[in-house]
Amino acid sequence: MTQKTGDVQHLANQFLIAMPGMVDENFAGSVIYLCDHSSTGAMGLVINKPTDVDLATVFDKVDLKLEIQTKAIEPVYFGGPVQTDRGFILHEQKQGEHTTHYNSSLRIPGGLAMTTSKDVLEEVAAGHGPSRFLMTLGYAGWSAGQLEDEIARNGWLNVPAPTEEMAHIIFDTPDEYKYQNVLGLLGIDLGFLSSDAGHA
Repeated sequence: MTQKTGDVQHLANQFLIAMPGMVDENFAGSVIYLCDHSSTGAMGLVINKPTDVDLATVFDKVDLKLEIQTKAIEPVYFGGPVQTDRGFILHEQKQGEHTTHYNSSLRIPGGLAMTTSKDVLEEVAAGHGPSRFLMTLGYAGWSAGQLEDEIARNGWLNVPAPTEEMAHIIFDTPDEYKYQNVLGLLGIDLGFLSSDAGHA
């Protein structure tokens, strides 16, 4: 295990889960995949809050046809309250010689990739983009020291896990189970955690 749960220096490629006392309705009950974390701040994507918009609608808006029907009906997610008019694609990194370099892509060390350029959508529409991906509108952002402060105040719990397990939760797990499954990575039961927040 290279990262300790209590290490708030480098939390990229970890989950953040909102503690039961979270008062910000944007984040209550949310699970976030942290894409970037440094001395200047942090950014991540909420992965368990689907919107009423589906992928087919988004592809139509950028003049692309998403032929894969199972993908077309998948929801676009509320990724956070910052830049909600912009799309963010969280996807697996391709391995080997066919690695694609998108125009605007952040490769999270040891983890997934987050792309904001249209070329990833063009590849998906053509049938040779990342097979597993999640699209959000907006992202969650923190200024320098803000996330560390919120963790210290018990607003968030950071959860490291092997990338394969994280990808399974992000891409393959029904949204209503993502929160409890991330807690399960720590061996914590949801009922136990909720009972800790018995005061308003």
